Parts: sequence; structure tokens; C-alpha cells
Amino acid sequence: MSRWLCILLLTAASAAQAVPQAANPDDFDRFVAEKVADKPADKGLLNRLEVVGHKVADKAHSVADSASNLVFNAMGFLGVPYKRGGNSAETGFDCSGFVRAIYEQTVGLLLPRRADQQAAATQVIDKKELQPGDLVFFNTMRRNFSHVGIYVGEGKFIHSPRSGAQVRVEDMGMTYWARRFNGARRVVAEAGTGTAAPANRP
Repeated sequence: MSRWLCILLLTAASAAQAVPQAANPDDFDRFVAEKVADKPADKGLLNRLEVVGHKVADKAHSVADSASNLVFNAMGFLGVPYKRGGNSAETGFDCSGFVRAIYEQTVGLLLPRRADQQAAATQVIDKKELQPGDLVFFNTMRRNFSHVGIYVGEGKFIHSPRSGAQVRVEDMGMTYWARRFNGARRVVAEAGTGTAAPANRP
């Protein structure tokens, strides 16, 4: 055997001895448990992470519940007649008065009075992102955001349409509404207030 080959084998053997054996999974679990026991702060951090996880899940349920309540409450006003400037079931609703009343009664959130103001005070979303409770806007008077309704799911929305009509559910896919669709918005409360957060302009 040549001298160089002997040196190479000796080097490989030394390197193999220097590499520690892979940790046993049980050893690893025991190590983590010991470290957490040694450091109450680490254990507290793990507990806090668990609490945060529960809060996130609870918030997701809360958002879904709010959307369901909004739609359910809105459906309770089916058949209420349209009235220009109307804000209640007693007087009748116009489109923006209906939306404003539903949000105020259901989630205690105060939206602006007019449809275009509601569009400006809410967050822009893509039509594909629409979820029940979101707002849908239409150009029905040759100006942007002149009409508003509440999305209820499956391509449908509830609104107070026009003089002589009543609060009803309609399909956004109908030619009339599809041609006049003007944008989708999501109502998000501004932190610490009872009003909607400003729009995020694209």
C-alpha cells in the first residue's frame, strides 16, 4: 500500500470519529422538554403561541358569523318598499340607506350616507374575492358608484332597487347588472372607531 493511500485512509478514519452520531428522536424530545423546564420564559412563549393560535381561529369564526348575520338580517327586510332618502323599514329604504341600516344594526358600524361615499370609505377588492356581506356597486345613473347592494353569495346581491320596487335579491349575472357593475368593496372597521376604514386605492 502506498504512503499516500495510508494517509488518505487514516484521514478518513479520523473524520469519521469526529462526526457525532445522529441524535435519537427520544433524546431530542427529552432535550426540548428539559430546556423548557429550565427556562419558564420558553414555556411561557409556547403557551402564548398556543393562545394566539386560538385567537386567530376565533377571529375567523367571528368574521364568518358577522357575514352570516349581515345577510340574515338583510333578508329580513325583503319586501320593504323603496323610498328616496329612506333609512328605515318604517319609511322605506333607498339603496345606500338600506346598506347603512344593515351595517349599523348588525355590526354597529356606521357607513357614510351616499353610495359613492360608501365606495370611498371601504376597501377595494377584486370581484373574484367577493364574500357574503361585501358591497357591490353599479353605475345606474351615468355616474360611478350610483347604486349599491350587499353581496349574499353565489353571484347574487340584495338591494333596494328603485322607486316603485321593493328590497329584493337579484343575480349580478343578469345583463342589466353585469353591464353596470362598477366594483366590489369590503367593509373593514377602522381601529378604535365605529366607522369604516378608508379605501385602499389600486
